[in-house]
Amino acid sequence: MSRQGGFIQTVCGPVDPETLGLTLMHEHLLCDLSPPALRKTELPEPEISLCNCWQIRHQWAQHRGNCLLDDEFTAIEELRDLLSVGGRSVVELTVSGISPNPEGLRRISLASGVNIIAGCGFYVEAFRDDQHLSSATDEMAERMIIDVRSGIGDSDIRAGLIGEIGISDDWTEIEQRTLLAAAIAQRETGASLNVHPPRNVAALLEIARLVRESGGDPERLILSHVDRTVFALDDLFRVADTGCVIEYDFFGIESSYYPFQDIDLPNDAMRLDAIRALIDRGHSSQITVSQDICTKTRLTRYGGHGYGHLFRNVVPVMRRKGFSETDINTLLIETPRRLLSIFDA
Repeated sequence: MSRQGGFIQTVCGPVDPETLGLTLMHEHLLCDLSPPALRKTELPEPEISLCNCWQIRHQWAQHRGNCLLDDEFTAIEELRDLLSVGGRSVVELTVSGISPNPEGLRRISLASGVNIIAGCGFYVEAFRDDQHLSSATDEMAERMIIDVRSGIGDSDIRAGLIGEIGISDDWTEIEQRTLLAAAIAQRETGASLNVHPPRNVAALLEIARLVRESGGDPERLILSHVDRTVFALDDLFRVADTGCVIEYDFFGIESSYYPFQDIDLPNDAMRLDAIRALIDRGHSSQITVSQDICTKTRLTRYGGHGYGHLFRNVVPVMRRKGFSETDINTLLIETPRRLLSIFDA
């Protein structure tokens, strides 16, 4: 392990942080992110083809099969493409409510040669049917602590971080307890905490406050999906000033259309402009990037950009926009290494 004594917990065991390499900080390889109502329908669906993949990708949550990633062979082949462009590690954040499969992740990692770091915890309440819906805060915290220290669920595969912890736009009482439980688990294990937040700036600030007041570490708190949440630089800087980590994880989504809310998504160039502004203000160590692939039509096999997109297509644009090699290494290697290193678990 590293000279500092820390390690990164992958689904195949601990590895030295120095071996992490280029890392995607928020992805899904095996998951079911179809909306609850769609899970109950038995209506036949068209197969994804060249004739319909654009429309299915555009309305990505209206096609049951598009929201279901359950083919290990496909995941292995997609990760081999990631390896071919230099990617080495993937953080996989499928948690309770969206069908986690830690054993499947281990098989995929062994077959592909890619490090996979699994998250643990609970998604938004509307997706959940787990036994912890009625649990007390301490009980949920204990479950996540066990996931990090011993194994996720009934497996012996240890989580490498906590999250993505799901919070809806209208926070439920259960989601509030889950967030507090996750902050406790973070404090006890030293693992980083990733939160899937509501779609408004005030909620990001409130999450940072609650985690801090619960004894969590804001510098190891990752706020996901900032791409669809923060649009003004002043607001972005307010969030950065909390000390938390800002995650731009919609890279590869180049359409402005967002099916869940009346907002205009940025494209990859606009994401880089916002990241450039954060770096220029001194927040280079508080940024992570990824693609949050959770549907079939974003995989290369179904006409999408695949897990290699950020390294194949975005990094050259970073250089064109004046990002230094130090900036790029910080975003893709150094900050992931810091956030994923565990010293007391």
